[in-house]
Amino acid sequence: MAAGERVSGMGSALLWGAVAGAANLIGSFIVLAIALPQRLIAYVMALGTGALIGAVCFELLAEALELGDFLDIAFGFLGGAALFTVFDLIVTNRGGMHRKRSGHGADKPVHSDEGTGLAIFIGTVMDALPETAMIGLGIAQGGGVGIALIAAIFISNLPEGISSTTGLRKSGYSIEKILFMWTFVLLASAASSLFGYAVLNEASESTHAIVSSFAAGAIVAMIASTMMPEAHEKGGPMVGLITAGGVFITLLLG
Repeated sequence: MAAGERVSGMGSALLWGAVAGAANLIGSFIVLAIALPQRLIAYVMALGTGALIGAVCFELLAEALELGDFLDIAFGFLGGAALFTVFDLIVTNRGGMHRKRSGHGADKPVHSDEGTGLAIFIGTVMDALPETAMIGLGIAQGGGVGIALIAAIFISNLPEGISSTTGLRKSGYSIEKILFMWTFVLLASAASSLFGYAVLNEASESTHAIVSSFAAGAIVAMIASTMMPEAHEKGGPMVGLITAGGVFITLLLG
């Protein structure tokens, strides 16, 4: 790959990773300014869930199937899901279980615990990394910028910014500190996208398949453990149709 193309690819990965990661910061601005209906937040989360499922199936796993064999995909996919689950267990036990809960903090007390607030923050970063790494992976694979993928990540992260900001405020965090933390998430998302691009830029096809599958497995585990339960709890049966709509939108835009 020419030096100019590599620099352009790195710049695209940084830019679009930052755009997708900005959703948490925007969500925090929204919740600090106005109160949104819980059902509306749940519908947005359901749409983002469907879009992420579509992106995993139509982009990551489809590409991995073309580049690697069954063992590559199994190793990557199950490994990604397992690693996310391990970290999720750690964060959950430390108080970060409600980081994507749009209702948490609105009607339930949250102890003013610095550890709980930190766990929410760490959990949010943990959720963001595999999502935004997908952007860099797609650019490195020659597919260009996946608008559907970026939209899926952005939409799914808005409710997280809203709910996590509420939890952090109830844990005693100042507005300035919360905004600083979400700015860090934005920068981490950009770096994750760049990392995804750098890892696959010169990698073998087998490595492409493993890394793509790894990100896919981590995202599926994240969706199942955090996003889907919350969307159904707050949105009711309608979230099934909205989630299917998110998958279909990804198919149309892909």
